[in-house]
Amino acid sequence: MTQNALLVLGSISLVCVVTILISVHGLRRSRTTRDFYVASRRVPPWMNASAIAGEYLSAASFLGVAGLIMAFGTHGLWFPVGYTAGFLSLLVFVAAPLRRSGAYTIPDLMSLRLPSRTLRRLTALLVVFTGWLYIIPQLHGAAIALSATTGLPGWLGPAIVILVVLPTVVSGGMRSVTIAQAVQYWFKLSALLVPTMFILLRVGAGEADFIPDLANAFETELVIETHVSTYRTISLVAALMLGTLGLSHVLVRFYTNPDGPSARRTTVLLLGLLAGFYSLPIILGVVARAVLPELAASASTDTALLRLPDAIFTGVVGDLLTALVAGGAFAAFLSTASGLVVSISGVVSQEFFGGTVRGFRIGAILAMVLPILAAYITTGLALAGAVAMVFTFTASCLAPIVLLAIWWRGLTVHGAITGMITGAVVSLGALIAGQLLELEGFTATVLQYPALWSVPLVLAVTMLVSALGAQRPPAHTEAVLARLHLPEQVTEPAQKY
Repeated sequence: MTQNALLVLGSISLVCVVTILISVHGLRRSRTTRDFYVASRRVPPWMNASAIAGEYLSAASFLGVAGLIMAFGTHGLWFPVGYTAGFLSLLVFVAAPLRRSGAYTIPDLMSLRLPSRTLRRLTALLVVFTGWLYIIPQLHGAAIALSATTGLPGWLGPAIVILVVLPTVVSGGMRSVTIAQAVQYWFKLSALLVPTMFILLRVGAGEADFIPDLANAFETELVIETHVSTYRTISLVAALMLGTLGLSHVLVRFYTNPDGPSARRTTVLLLGLLAGFYSLPIILGVVARAVLPELAASASTDTALLRLPDAIFTGVVGDLLTALVAGGAFAAFLSTASGLVVSISGVVSQEFFGGTVRGFRIGAILAMVLPILAAYITTGLALAGAVAMVFTFTASCLAPIVLLAIWWRGLTVHGAITGMITGAVVSLGALIAGQLLELEGFTATVLQYPALWSVPLVLAVTMLVSALGAQRPPAHTEAVLARLHLPEQVTEPAQKY
């Protein structure tokens, strides 16, 4: 085995060992159900912001953004813009009301607003399905990172993620995951910041060969009609902005804040952390496009960050920087997968095991079963593309209902159920058709990027069914909305949740 492979394995091992040690610490402190589900609602804003950034910056962010810059030039910049803007939407519309709801999961929130067993079960199914879809790119990313840097079989990457994530979640629940994700964010940031500094210093120290290539790094040979490109960009940004509002593993983190104002402060801090992080893969993607032009036309653009240090540096410096990037990539896979498993576990436990700690642990195991099978039988899209599809799905079926549940008093159970089903069927059908059918031009783009028309459709269907149907909003609607929107000092403390 080469020196480079040994260093990479050492870096990955360090990340895994630190994560497991944190889980052991969490086991000592997690003694109640509230510890497992919401860390006893005592997570301060700075730690929660770091933890959310840790789980949100997934394989698509760490490796995929640079890969998109490699493949599409300036067109790839819309992904980090949309990812970050999603939390601006969350700050304005959702963060504080969500925390004031006092719920543990999204199904809990829906039950508080619209008491219905059918709606609760439908919401739970969509949350679990979304989590499964999101875990698959993390496992694919682990396979790509390990095989590209060490030459080892790709299946070992997902195996490592599973063997670390399950003990972390099962042992300490949300408390363990919170600390681990906060640490992993700062490790991921360092894993990109240090190589970026070395590479920029190298480029700026007289490597004149890079200068003309860097100047033209955003040139792209894409031939896209203007109206098609405009539609695709707007629809993509809409999906990424609204999709964040439907990601259960992100929303559940706001239940861990002490109160509504701290949830808002968490989101403000988070925007700064995300902006700081995303600047790094963009810079590295530009350099990689100039240094590794052969990757831009290949199917291996997701490996750009992993190959860049060796392309610029020779010897031990390149090996050390590659190991650091690989370790950061695995921190991304572990933190996002941990958050997803916690989210799925909470829903499974609440729905089928009475909300017990034992049910939470069983849910954690069940959360990994389908993604493991799917990861080994699919080759997948590019990482960022696969995650964008998940955002489109959640933007269509969950985000509109969550927004209406928080902000519109006219929402009914029938309207919410109809809207969720419509969004799930329409968005998933369009995405599958866009991938399987050999279409070109605007028709293909409309199917591959359906958020711009699917979200308004779901909102219209939900509001029409609620307004024109025979069913009326629940009698306690005004009281629930007051609880969601008034400061905690004004409303009565939550009793049920």
